[in-house]
Amino acid sequence: MVIENYKKYTGTLKSPSSKSFMQRAIAISLMADGTSYLSNPCFCNDVSAVLEIAKILGAEVRLTENEVIIIPNNKLKSYELNVGESGLGIRMLTPLAALHPQSFTLLGEGSLKKRPMQMLEKPLKDLGVTIQTNNGYLPITVKGPLKGGNVEVDGSISSQILSGLLMALPKTEKSSKIEVLDLQSKPYVDVTMQIMRDFGVKVSHENHTIFHIPGAQNYSSKKYKIEGDWSGSSFHLVGAAISGDVTLTDIDSTSLQADVKILDALRMAGAEVTTDSNSVRVVKNKLNAFNFDARHCPDLFPPLSNLAVACDGISVIRGVDRLVYKESNRAKTIQEEWGKMGVKVELLGDEMHITGGKINGGMWNSHNDHRIAMMGAVASLNAQNPITITQSSSVNKSYPNFFSDFKYLSSFIM
Repeated sequence: MVIENYKKYTGTLKSPSSKSFMQRAIAISLMADGTSYLSNPCFCNDVSAVLEIAKILGAEVRLTENEVIIIPNNKLKSYELNVGESGLGIRMLTPLAALHPQSFTLLGEGSLKKRPMQMLEKPLKDLGVTIQTNNGYLPITVKGPLKGGNVEVDGSISSQILSGLLMALPKTEKSSKIEVLDLQSKPYVDVTMQIMRDFGVKVSHENHTIFHIPGAQNYSSKKYKIEGDWSGSSFHLVGAAISGDVTLTDIDSTSLQADVKILDALRMAGAEVTTDSNSVRVVKNKLNAFNFDARHCPDLFPPLSNLAVACDGISVIRGVDRLVYKESNRAKTIQEEWGKMGVKVELLGDEMHITGGKINGGMWNSHNDHRIAMMGAVASLNAQNPITITQSSSVNKSYPNFFSDFKYLSSFIM
């Protein structure tokens, strides 16, 4: 995709729906008593994969433009579950599959095959599950039933296995306690617990280190609206900060989503930011270098790098260690792609140092990573020459309408 016309990034846009909320709501609806109605749905590739698995695990799924209806019936259709490239999907659905006494094989595609899964093995074994990985990678074979009890979880690489266990363990007869070591991405766990509460299940924690899950609970079906997505929205807000004036609607600035922190970074850099109960507006202003800790919101690194390049001075973003096991090694990818554009990016331990400056334009390799593709589009707003993004369709993983929304706000020619 070639992006070659650069105009002011301006307008009002409905925010994309959160795939993080959507996937969790699907999984919980699958375990609920009765029919659930999920409005404001997200239909990205990751969500589509989880919906297909919901069908395999015995749910009737009905789709309309504005709603997903999930009717559980527990009639298993297969014992092979393919989560596509969804990291949350594989780590969330493995414990859910383990609620069944049958043996399941969980598969994935693309970059997910290179992402570590060993953190699933010990906690599930300790909870009575038979599990086998391919030397810590996919495929995974799992056979339940999952049992309640006390277990220890390594949260240093991902919080997603904790989210999966939190969702599944209320369905076991016995109560459980999870002790978590070095938990990263705490806000994502808060989102999991929020959705669980919304569907009628209780869980508590002690400073995000010990989690208490009463057993023998039942999820209640309900009508549930999926939140607007701060991860996808962050690119539009940064685009506004560097090149215009954008208002996003259907987005909650008090959300528990990790990436709502983009608002803090924008304010640090000097952008004009205003929020109300259902929208956020960002207006371009003089931008200065900022210092930001992204350890609990690592998906913000790509849009934060866009923001940093537009700032005067050297910005510092911490949390580089969280970027290795994404769709690409995002630390090296960000450094490489900005380097090709003439921008200096240094990786110093757990910090990324970005020197603001001019963007040359040219070939932008997305590495088939949805967030790197979106980063390239935002880079074009201030580039001196056209930017050509490879594998731009990778945005379908999380935000299929990204380029049409980008075109709407920027009026660029594809």
